[in-house]
Amino acid sequence: MRVMVTGATGNVGTATMRALAADSRVTSLVGVARRLPGPDHPDPPGGGDSTWVEADVAHDDLTAHLAGVDVLVHLAWLFSPEHHPDVTWEANAVGSARVFSAAEAAGVGVIVHASSVGAYSPGPGRTVDESWPTHSRPGAAYGREKAYVERVLDAVEARDAGRRVVRMRPAFIFQRAAATEQRRIFAGPFIPRRLAVPGRLPVVPLPRGLRFQALHADDVAEAYRLAVTTDVRGPFNLAADPVVDVHVLAEILETRVVEVPRRLARAAMSAGFVAHLVPTDPDLLDLALDLPTLDASRARQELGWTPRHTGVEALREMLMGMAEGAGGTTVPLAPDSLAGRLGEVGTGIGERP
Repeated sequence: MRVMVTGATGNVGTATMRALAADSRVTSLVGVARRLPGPDHPDPPGGGDSTWVEADVAHDDLTAHLAGVDVLVHLAWLFSPEHHPDVTWEANAVGSARVFSAAEAAGVGVIVHASSVGAYSPGPGRTVDESWPTHSRPGAAYGREKAYVERVLDAVEARDAGRRVVRMRPAFIFQRAAATEQRRIFAGPFIPRRLAVPGRLPVVPLPRGLRFQALHADDVAEAYRLAVTTDVRGPFNLAADPVVDVHVLAEILETRVVEVPRRLARAAMSAGFVAHLVPTDPDLLDLALDLPTLDASRARQELGWTPRHTGVEALREMLMGMAEGAGGTTVPLAPDSLAGRLGEVGTGIGERP
C-alpha cells in the first residue's frame, strides 16, 4: 500500500516514517514537510518508490500528491507561535480541513489523524475512555484547534461512511531526538538546558494537582503503523503507565518538589508570557491541569498495541536529551546550535515541520 505522512520530519513524524518503512505491507511512503531534510538525510525511509514532498498544508494543495495514496496519516501540526493564535489556527484548523478535503477529492480510502488528549473536555481526577466529550478548553489555542479538527473529521465520516477514519488521542509524547525542540517550544531560550540535569536544582516549584501521562514517540509510531495496517476505525487513547505526578517528577528530577497554588503558577507563567520570556500561553497550563487520565484499553485490545517504554522512561530520555542539547537530523528537530535556534521560528511540536 502507498501511505502519505504529513508532518513527516517532526517528533512523531520521523518515528512513524521509520515504523511504516519497516512494514513490508507498506510498499511506498510519501513524506510531506514544509522544510525538507538537508543533504545529510536526503531520502525518506523505505527506499524504492518513497519520496519527499515539500508543501505547507496551510496553503498548498495536496490533491495531486494524494493520487494513488491508499492511507493518509495526518500529523502536521503547528504548536507555536502561541502569541499569534491566528497563525496556528490557519495551519492547524484550516490546514487540516484542507488536507482532508484533498484526501476526499483524491479518493483516499483511509485517514489516520493525530488528535490528542488535549482535545478532551476537562476531567481532572477522572479516567476516561474514547466516549468522553472532545470539546477541550476553548481558551487554549492547542485544545481549541484539536477539538475543531475532531468536528471536521465528524463531517468527513458523515459524507462517506465507507471511508475508514482513525483518530489517535495520545498523551504527551517524548523522545531524545525531540528534546531540544521541546525545550525551545515550552521553556524558551532563557532557561539554561543544564537545569534539566537530575539533581541540579535543590527545589522545583510545580503547580498543585499536576499529573499527566507520557509516551515514547516510537510507541506512538507503532500505534500509527497498526492503525494503517489493521482494519480498525474510530478513536484510540494512547498512554503508558505510570501517571506522572509531582511525586514521580521529584524522583525523576532527583529533587524536592514544592507544590504551589494553581493561581500563583498561572500568574507567574502569564507574566513571563506577556514579557516574551517564556513561549507557553498560561491557558495551556489550565488545559494541562484539567486533563482527564486516559484509559488505553481499546488500543491494547483492538489494535494489539502495547507500549515498550514506560512514561517515566520516555520522560527521562527527553530530559537527558534536553540537558545534552540533543536533536535529530531534520529542521524541526535540529539540536542545540545556531541552526537549531534559527529553526525554532514557526516550528510546532515536531508535527508540522
